[in-house]
Formats: sequence, structure tokens, C-alpha cells
Amino acid sequence: MTPEFIISLAQEAIKTTILVSMPMLGLGLVVGLAVSIFQAVTQIHEMTLTFVPKILVMLVALIFFAGWMLDHLMHFTGHTIEQIPT
Repeated sequence: MTPEFIISLAQEAIKTTILVSMPMLGLGLVVGLAVSIFQAVTQIHEMTLTFVPKILVMLVALIFFAGWMLDHLMHFTGHTIEQIPT
């Protein structure tokens, strides 16, 4: 096992983590921004108003992107397992 192999494996793991988490985090960011603008305009500062829409959107994003996320995770895992003999 060379240092280059470890670095490339760590880079691939970080890239996969970011790629898999981006749909949920991106949609959560957009909804959070929309709710913040709504709160600033209406001056309603209810704490549950910020959490409930984000949770619902992340749940919908998880349902919608679950297959794609699982495919990327399976590809990364399979690629990592194939490299065990080396």
C-alpha cells in the first residue's frame, strides 16, 4: 500500500460523500433561504416554521434521490472492494 493509493482512496471517499449529500443539502439550503425571506417579509419568527419545511423537503429529496445515491455508494464500495488485493 503506497501513500499515493491511500490519498487517492481518501479523495474518492470525500468526493463520493460530497456528491451523495449535495441533493439533500442543496434543497435544504434553498428552502431555508426561502423560509428566511418569508420570515423577514412577514416578521413571523416562529421556530417550527424553519424546521418543518426543511425536514419535509429533505425527506422528499431522500425519496427522490435514494436510487441515485445508492448507485453511487454501491459503485464506490464495489470499486474499493475490488482494490483490496492490491
